[in-house]
Amino acid sequence: MHCAVCEASDFGYMFVVRGLPILRCRSCGCVVLGTPRSAPDFSGFYPERKLAIDRGETPVDDITERDATARYTEALRRRGVSAGSLLVVCGAHSRVDTEVFLAHARANGFRAEKLDPAEETDPSFRSGSYDAAIMLHQLQTQPEPGGLLRTIHRALRPGAPVLLTVPRVNSWPARFFGRDWTEWRHANRLYFDQTTIQLLLLRFGFRDVLVRRDKRLYTPEHIYRRACDSPATTLTRAISLVHTLLTPAPGFRVRLATSGMIVTAVRGDLPEGPKCSIIVAAYNERNSFPTLMDALLKKDFPGTDREIIVIESNSNDGTRELAAQYRTQPGVKLVFQERPLGKGNAIREGLRHASGDVVLIQDADLEYDLNDYEELLAPILSHQALFVLGTRHGGAWKMRRFAGQKGLAAVVNFGHVFFTGLINILFRQKMTDPFTMFKVFHRDCLFGLEFSCNRFDFDHELVIKFVRKGYVPLEIPVNYSSRSFREGKKVRMFRDPLTWVWVDFKLRFSRLYRKTLA
Repeated sequence: MHCAVCEASDFGYMFVVRGLPILRCRSCGCVVLGTPRSAPDFSGFYPERKLAIDRGETPVDDITERDATARYTEALRRRGVSAGSLLVVCGAHSRVDTEVFLAHARANGFRAEKLDPAEETDPSFRSGSYDAAIMLHQLQTQPEPGGLLRTIHRALRPGAPVLLTVPRVNSWPARFFGRDWTEWRHANRLYFDQTTIQLLLLRFGFRDVLVRRDKRLYTPEHIYRRACDSPATTLTRAISLVHTLLTPAPGFRVRLATSGMIVTAVRGDLPEGPKCSIIVAAYNERNSFPTLMDALLKKDFPGTDREIIVIESNSNDGTRELAAQYRTQPGVKLVFQERPLGKGNAIREGLRHASGDVVLIQDADLEYDLNDYEELLAPILSHQALFVLGTRHGGAWKMRRFAGQKGLAAVVNFGHVFFTGLINILFRQKMTDPFTMFKVFHRDCLFGLEFSCNRFDFDHELVIKFVRKGYVPLEIPVNYSSRSFREGKKVRMFRDPLTWVWVDFKLRFSRLYRKTLA
């Protein structure tokens, strides 16, 4: 058995649900249903009302379904499509949701056509001519989801959006109910989280991936019925008790996060070979810059194209003149800023010029070891991760040792521990080194985000916004030899820490996505 996301064949056992073994890919984290040893027994496991709806014996909750379909069409509108030719992927598992959406879409100006992945493609199927595609609760049922994604990619015109809904294996219902989660069913073959669904879409030619929780509008009566039909737990008993004791006001509705996620992306070009963009911010680094650049140009990247983007911020020590000497080197882009605006500003400028699938941030000093590149890039190039941090600890918290400045080194090391703890608490993470220079990520992670920090607070901003977007960084140990303030370290001991505290709290509560996607 091979993973549908990363093609690895190493799976770890999680548990068994009604005779179905649940396995997790050890490389990327995608969850799959293994081969059952006996016929699975799901009698009494699924909510009876849901089964009756699927069989067509009970009408759907009009309020909930109308709200859901309106959210789907609104998501397409944000991607620039409010009418046109729409390809709707249908199947037995989502028959009701699909039919409700088809009626809604046609009433709102879409020319909707159905595609059943279980049947052969209709001869009238029009490749490259659809304005959008949607599949509700279908991708996780496919034994080979890549085949369905190839079909949809072929059907869409360039830049056309696709919307899909799938269960989210790390949703709160999945965590709360555990083995009693009702999405553990024999019809589902795969279970994704925010990272694995994006990895899969990127692999098959989709880009600008955006993942949102599926929040639906429910009536109290609907919630009570679902609780009665679900396995008895503390939560379902509490819902029944509240329903007995309280009578909600007429017309009362509540929006709750479900087990699913709404994923949108657009059709891009099918990936050919990987390309890595290395962003080098240089300011007053005359002593180390030529050594770094020569090492980068000599470094081999087997099977991967490379571009080096140098952002020079009008140094006053001759670094600009040294950078100009690399103007004719193949694969080197030089960007000369008129004045120094901070490391964060330089990195943001570099991101605007990056064209690679993978972005790697590299300082112009020699604190980090270029020989760590291979291990940092490998998880992203093999479709196993989207965001990698090179942690500098090496088993000890005292990362910085300044010759003749032990007291200052202790203060800086304590500050690192403090700010790491602050970010971990604010954003419920377990990172060890969020401020490392070695930040490696797929360029698609940047979609929908805007950055504004100009100095070293950009390290905080980038990591926080990635974490809030749903990416859990993979931390890999790297080699690190710190330089002191006497040797050129540019952090301002009194100004920058105050800025970091402000940025951390501001980003905890500020809007994440740019306004057009909010």
